[in-house]
Amino acid sequence: MYEELRKAVCDANIELQRQKLIIYSWGNVSGIDRSAGAVAIKPSGVTYDELTPDKMVLLDLDGNVIEGALRPSSDTPTHLELYRNFEAVGGICHTHSPGATMWAQSCREIPCFGTTGADYFYGSIPVTEVMTEDAIQNDYELNTGKVIVRRFAGIDPMKMPAVLVANHGPFTWGKTPAMAVESTVVLEQIATMALGTITINPNQGPISKALLDKHYLRKHGKNAYYGQGFPKAK
Repeated sequence: MYEELRKAVCDANIELQRQKLIIYSWGNVSGIDRSAGAVAIKPSGVTYDELTPDKMVLLDLDGNVIEGALRPSSDTPTHLELYRNFEAVGGICHTHSPGATMWAQSCREIPCFGTTGADYFYGSIPVTEVMTEDAIQNDYELNTGKVIVRRFAGIDPMKMPAVLVANHGPFTWGKTPAMAVESTVVLEQIATMALGTITINPNQGPISKALLDKHYLRKHGKNAYYGQGFPKAK
């Protein structure tokens, strides 16, 4: 019944390794079938070389296991909290990729310095508040999701499909597991470029609103024209 979902999530997890964004068993990708209320996620601690679709764990949005002999990722409560609050999201990815994680560990947002970031993210990549001791010691993974949700008050998660959890690392998402991984790949590239930018010019300011709007909206706005899915201009 869930073969397509399992395969999509397995393929997305393997793509992280192919893109060299993970080592060992670090990181995880999940996907959701909204109509069935089922979430598939990578099993905890299983290396990417060992992943197959049948090893993906299926749960409902309350965290009850539907199918699967292995334990789900330890980050599952974070994923579920995001699915419960970001209704347009169909896939979620978490890594400890070096560039983005350096910014997260520094508790700094990644400024949108240029058009590369503006093509994917509508502004600077936000960073969450530092988690309290109580939040860490009680339901840590669930509270990680809650701190992300709080940070996105007033922010459309589909216009900003990435966040940095302070002292931790990045989470990204998209309409599908594959798109969540694409956001992770792009985020890592942007994080590296941003670090280089402030190394060359520590006083560099963010991109102008006009240029941000132009590059983001030409791909994602109601009058988008980037790519091949639109009528040819006359």
